[in-house]
Amino acid sequence: MFKKSVICVVSLALAAVFTLNTGQAQAAERQFVSIAAGWVTGAYFPMAGAISRIAFNNLKDDNIKVTAESSGASVANANLIASGNTDFAILQNDVASYAYNGKEGMFDTPVKNLLGCASLYPEHIQIIVRKDSGIESVADLKGKRVAVGPIGSGTTVNAEQILSAWDISFDDFQAEQLQARQAADYIKDGRLDAAFFTVAVGAAAIKDIATVVDIDVLDIVGPKAQQLLDEYPFYTQQPVPAGSYPGLEEDSTTIAVMAIMAARKELDSDLVYKIMKAMYTNLDRIKEAHAKFQDISVENALDGMTLPLHPGAEKYLKEVAVVKE
Repeated sequence: MFKKSVICVVSLALAAVFTLNTGQAQAAERQFVSIAAGWVTGAYFPMAGAISRIAFNNLKDDNIKVTAESSGASVANANLIASGNTDFAILQNDVASYAYNGKEGMFDTPVKNLLGCASLYPEHIQIIVRKDSGIESVADLKGKRVAVGPIGSGTTVNAEQILSAWDISFDDFQAEQLQARQAADYIKDGRLDAAFFTVAVGAAAIKDIATVVDIDVLDIVGPKAQQLLDEYPFYTQQPVPAGSYPGLEEDSTTIAVMAIMAARKELDSDLVYKIMKAMYTNLDRIKEAHAKFQDISVENALDGMTLPLHPGAEKYLKEVAVVKE
């Protein structure tokens, strides 16, 4: 009886060790992949979330787990790629160009391990103003209380460039560097007169403002806007249609950049290829995540791309004939 008990205990111990070792081996084989997104209230986060869910459902056999990570958006995301602290990033095409080429004062060291995967959708630079603020043009921002995006964001860069076309700097008004949700709350309770948002039309943060106070979207038009377009060719003029937000009764015209997905150069080409393929063969799932994602298509994957392609992305885009051999 004693011998049988010892044999039983030893057998159970060996089984436990085998199970533990198997679990450790499986954990070791699993590949954890991160996507730096942006504010939870913007469009980057639901995009990264949709990609992570698609990867989970389609790459189970490859033992790949993709997670969406909130961040300070475009500039911060480029720096996360540079430091190796994320694998993929969603960011503006203008900021991506500055990072890769090392724009002085913004990226003093070029981020050469930042490579392109695909262009996604246009992001409108929307200057939201309270109707009772008396602001009717960009020039009227002088002397007001204005949110210009959080530190390290593409929104702040866009704000600086737009204002410079009107010979305005942050010193000409009370500038606040806030996250989108904070800026929305500050406009609603009267602590701000206006805020810059570089987000897809229909963004939740702006809709939230419009349900509480009357707003306008400033037009960015005329000779100064054309000067801006000439100086920065990654900008395009885009409409913000009436009805995009509660109470918005007239169309506005603003400028836009492209949201793109980039990858760390060091990432395995096979991994990037698989995630690209999973994305584009499940576009219906991505389009469910946000109204603006209706514009995403593989045919437009190179529109506004300002980075060299990652070899894995290039392989997939050649396969679908977007990149020609």
